[in-house]
Amino acid sequence: MATALEQFARECHDILRQDAGPAGRRKLCAHLEAALLNESFVEACLNDNTPERHVLYEDPELGFCILAHAYHGAKDTPPHDHGPSWAIYGQAKGETEMTDYELVAPASREKPGKARPVRTYQLTPGMAWLYNEGDLHSPRRRAPTQLIRIEGMNMDRIKRLRYETDRG
Repeated sequence: MATALEQFARECHDILRQDAGPAGRRKLCAHLEAALLNESFVEACLNDNTPERHVLYEDPELGFCILAHAYHGAKDTPPHDHGPSWAIYGQAKGETEMTDYELVAPASREKPGKARPVRTYQLTPGMAWLYNEGDLHSPRRRAPTQLIRIEGMNMDRIKRLRYETDRG
């Protein structure tokens, strides 16, 4: 019998195999929201010893990853995208304040890009949010939080460009 994570990973694989584009990712986002409501799934993926970034599964055919993230205190992250990839953030415990940005000036290897905040919202337990390629965003955590995230590829191997907030 497959574990909850193995079954979830297989279902994610099937969804993305049918449609790896934005529509398939939206289905994947809804599927993650349903999984976040399953207490045994969340407990199988996250615990008090989970590090800030832990790869739970990497699909050998499609390359997507399922990750567990646990932040044990407050943490802000500057604006960023996921380079050539997309990401789905699924809030399991706690709250994340997320800000979306519009690009003001592109980034290069030599110079950070500039991004202007356009919208801020809360991710609460059971919510998942899709960020397609190039979608600039920044999470802010004011207390301990845990989430399950799905990336289109393992970002451990990708060098990303930096962005700074432009409030002008």
